[in-house]
Amino acid sequence: MRVRDLPLSAALVSHYESNGIEELYPPQAAAVEAGVAAGGRVVAAIPTASGKTFIAELAMLTADGPALYIVPLRALAREKYETFDRLPGVSVGISTGDFDAAEEELGDHDIVVATSEKVDSAIRNGAPWVDRLACVVVDEVHLLGAPGRGPTLEVTLSTLQRRVPDLQLVALSATVDNPEAIADWLDAELVESAWRPVSLRTGVYADEAVEFDDGTDLDVVVPPTGPNDDEATEATVALVEDAVETGGQCLAFVRSRREAEALADRLADEELSPAPTLGDELDELGGTATGRQLSECARTGVGFHHAGLRSAHRVAVENAFRDRRLAVICATPTLAAGVNVPARRVVIRDQKRYTGDAMEWIPVLDVHQMCGRAGRPHLDPFGEAVLVGDADTKAELVDRYVTADAEAVDSQFADPEALRTHVLSVVASGFADSLDGVADVFSATYYAHQHPSVDLADLVADVVSDLEAMELLDATGETLSATALGAQTSRQYVSPTTGARIVSGIRTIEEMADEHVTARTALEVVCDTPDMHDTYLGDRERALMYQYARSHAAEFTTAMHDADPFEEWLTAVKTARILHEWTEGSDIEELVERYRIGPGDVESRVERAEWLSGAADALCTALDANVPEFREVRALLSP
Repeated sequence: MRVRDLPLSAALVSHYESNGIEELYPPQAAAVEAGVAAGGRVVAAIPTASGKTFIAELAMLTADGPALYIVPLRALAREKYETFDRLPGVSVGISTGDFDAAEEELGDHDIVVATSEKVDSAIRNGAPWVDRLACVVVDEVHLLGAPGRGPTLEVTLSTLQRRVPDLQLVALSATVDNPEAIADWLDAELVESAWRPVSLRTGVYADEAVEFDDGTDLDVVVPPTGPNDDEATEATVALVEDAVETGGQCLAFVRSRREAEALADRLADEELSPAPTLGDELDELGGTATGRQLSECARTGVGFHHAGLRSAHRVAVENAFRDRRLAVICATPTLAAGVNVPARRVVIRDQKRYTGDAMEWIPVLDVHQMCGRAGRPHLDPFGEAVLVGDADTKAELVDRYVTADAEAVDSQFADPEALRTHVLSVVASGFADSLDGVADVFSATYYAHQHPSVDLADLVADVVSDLEAMELLDATGETLSATALGAQTSRQYVSPTTGARIVSGIRTIEEMADEHVTARTALEVVCDTPDMHDTYLGDRERALMYQYARSHAAEFTTAMHDADPFEEWLTAVKTARILHEWTEGSDIEELVERYRIGPGDVESRVERAEWLSGAADALCTALDANVPEFREVRALLSP
């Protein structure tokens, strides 16, 4: 099937053909046959690099009205926005900003790119453009099974289908164990394929050789290791070197930020692909110790990528790799689920990661996502993915990852915090005003589809009691309604638990002496909420933070003897201290050095604190409370 045979304008056909897209890949042709260009609902469960973006574009370009493209990550939203913005004659908007805005101007675009959280927020805030949508494409729909993000995506899709009954839905996914369940839920045709434009072989390294699943072998020369050398690291270095020497690029995945930086330093010693000018360009983005380490590694053709990097550095690494100016990226697994950075060879050194309690195996789906990055269309004759093991682990790695199917996607909607969030949203947005009404709204969820025997009204009843106790919902007889606090909590897009904590903090502030209410007070309140990212509290810092908390105890809304659990509160105090010093003029480099925090972590916490301070200011209005410190802190945090 050819592009010029599709119902596209001459300008679009010319655009695709000029970019080398003339014939459709088999999965793309299958999607056309399933009706994706004729308003049909389609779930495409196909491998990375097999043409999902074109399927999405085809649906949106042939839709009878505006289209929405939902992504899980802001970085991916920016990449897709730039991709779609190159389409001739197509107006594209992007929405990743404030959660408390309806952004009515988005309705003027042919395509809007947004995260699922932003779409959920737009629905809560009554955005009129939502009702005019003709087509919605969901990228990475398998994230329905992810805690936190999954329930939001699930409710968003359920709500969109109720508000726009004739809506075309197109869901894109990596290969999972139960794509037919997602297709059945969405009343969509399933297009399932293992076809890739570049063949992929996957294997396990052990004893200086890789055995691939296609029956081929690869000998790997690993220099003798000394007593201080890590065998898995040296094998990874040898595998990366081999790929680069034969003209390929490589992604090397490890378990943590520290390991990514350490591996990059080790690979930099090999001078794989000198790129001195790239190092200079990275230096110009601003200096922190982490940034300087990155630029020095980049001079040798090696980069690293993790959430602790500043966003500008992450984007620069991604672009340099796509432009083939970097030979290798050492990364944490999150890179595999994000932006498009294919390589000839993927090396997965670590198959376990620390989850907070213990070292646990990485999910099969995550490993398959990493492996799927191997093989660059039009650049590589093949792709290779190698899991680094040894004689003792080889057989288990083959069984666990090479020959195994990815896990099934199961709804996480029954999580109590997710239920509280979405029950409040449904009532506050006016979609339901009774237990049965809320249950009816939730009957369209993936959870209800998977668990048809569950009594949703009973499930909701317990949550309603929680929300009443938080003063966010009123239940009078059979009628449910959001309180002023509940309506504002939902509108500000904070979780009910966060809303209740902020309200408690505001009430405590009103009882404090005026001279004790400071910017630290406001920051302690917003940092001691579940919507603020955790900050690592090291053993060496604990005594210092304890002393800081004692010194400023009169400014905090939680007394030290009442903090429960104390460790979590002390961590919140550390975050508040970092943010307070930021508002006082400390730069990122000073904070990174002083508090052993990544520059990207500082950026993300500043952004979160700005959002939460704005939410707290709005809740003050609902309480008729005068706490200008929230507003003042937000202004200081704003860029």
